[in-house]
Amino acid sequence: MVTARITLDRSAEIAPVNPRIFGSFVEHLGRCVYDGIYEPTHPTANQDGFRQDVLDLVRELGTTTIRYPGGNFVSGYRWEDGVGPRESRPKRLDLAWHSLETNEVGVDEFAKWCKAADSELMMAVNLGTRGVDAALDLLEYTNHPGGTHLSDLRAKNGSPEPYDIRMWCLGNEMDGPWQVGHMSADDYGKIAGRTASAMKMLDPTLELVVCGSSGSQMPTFGDWERIVLEHTYDSVDYISCHAYYQERNRDLGSFLASSLDMQYFIETVVATADHVKHKLRGKKTINISFDEWNIWYLEEHMLKSEEKREDWPYAPRLLEDVYSVADAVVLGNLLITLLQHSDRVTSASLAQLVNVIAPIVTEPGGPAWRQTTFFPFATTAALAKGRVIRPMISAPSYDTKAYGGAALVDAVATLDDEAGKAAVFLVNRSQDEPITVELDVRGLGSFGSVRASSLHDEDVYAKNTLEDQNRVALRPNDSARVDGGTLTVTLPPVSWTALDLG
Repeated sequence: MVTARITLDRSAEIAPVNPRIFGSFVEHLGRCVYDGIYEPTHPTANQDGFRQDVLDLVRELGTTTIRYPGGNFVSGYRWEDGVGPRESRPKRLDLAWHSLETNEVGVDEFAKWCKAADSELMMAVNLGTRGVDAALDLLEYTNHPGGTHLSDLRAKNGSPEPYDIRMWCLGNEMDGPWQVGHMSADDYGKIAGRTASAMKMLDPTLELVVCGSSGSQMPTFGDWERIVLEHTYDSVDYISCHAYYQERNRDLGSFLASSLDMQYFIETVVATADHVKHKLRGKKTINISFDEWNIWYLEEHMLKSEEKREDWPYAPRLLEDVYSVADAVVLGNLLITLLQHSDRVTSASLAQLVNVIAPIVTEPGGPAWRQTTFFPFATTAALAKGRVIRPMISAPSYDTKAYGGAALVDAVATLDDEAGKAAVFLVNRSQDEPITVELDVRGLGSFGSVRASSLHDEDVYAKNTLEDQNRVALRPNDSARVDGGTLTVTLPPVSWTALDLG
């Protein structure tokens, strides 16, 4: 049997675990909002029309922040459409997703939903078709205590207390030709800089996210970050990264190593941001908000979207990927990579939350259930506490077509001294071999027990569906043993594993 060795030591601290790493994303896209979180006729709907069964799953998932309302949708969005009496709200054509937007859910409803979901609201402003005025108006509406036209309007609409939204995204994917209002890095940097400066005149304590590249494959990648940050460095706090991964051409080996691209993406953006910092003699450090990341079979959806559509449907079934065990293992590995870079990636949003490329799926009038990807996210969010520890990994490697050599095992650990607990998260990328991992945990402290759980199936393409909602689940891994300062566990092929030490 293949063997790997990992050494863990408390001195190899990367950074404290930032809860915002476990954020998610709700966009007015397909059935994410309507028939997803909001379905007034559902048997579990509360008085505000939100599905309680979905809320229960969101809380179980452990999301800490929710980015809203987009995404591509925000680049044509008029936030004023979604406030006030529902019967007076206008219906609009959403150019981003060729759909009809009824505005039944807007900022007031969503802020209330976030509170019920125990999540922090992360708001995006429209810099595609709008600009400084609209951003300032939305900020005043949401955050000002009262005594002004817009803050009093919020109170009149049922929310006398301000929402105190801390994180704000300055537009979305403005480097993408698909974006309404797409512009060059220079043009975007200028409007983002003006908007950021104005917003901080109202509240200097805001945390602002400027748009980075929508993927490391973009032809402007690198130059985009540099130019945008040269315009905005003094006024913003984060630059965004967006990345989606899928298995291509039945190349499972490369797919399982997708985190290598995420690592490259993060490290390149960090280097670019630090270059601008030194060039401008900056005093602060720009961190990364990886506020869109997931598995997304985008190429297949693009082929479908080439079909000409004459209608503008309400809440159509769009981008509803059904995820496999392999997809969940890769997602777990991407989350490991985010934690490995938690010194600079201090916010992240799994895109999206419900129905649309999501860990939670619903049927109108029917059940809500967990996709395979639900399990590694929920388990990591529950166990990763304290500070992140960088492991020393010695493992065999294999060759991939996309990324060259990749280790068969990847891992990260967290240590919570206050609770006297630790956690280790591991993946086995081997397609046919179980791997025994020997972990030297003496450097973390003394632990008398270990609970291990693995996501694995003999069929790496097994999925949870409406007909079989519990086909795949996280199951106990009885191989884990602690003997002195050595923890031994066997990882099944194509698996994600969590170790809970106490």
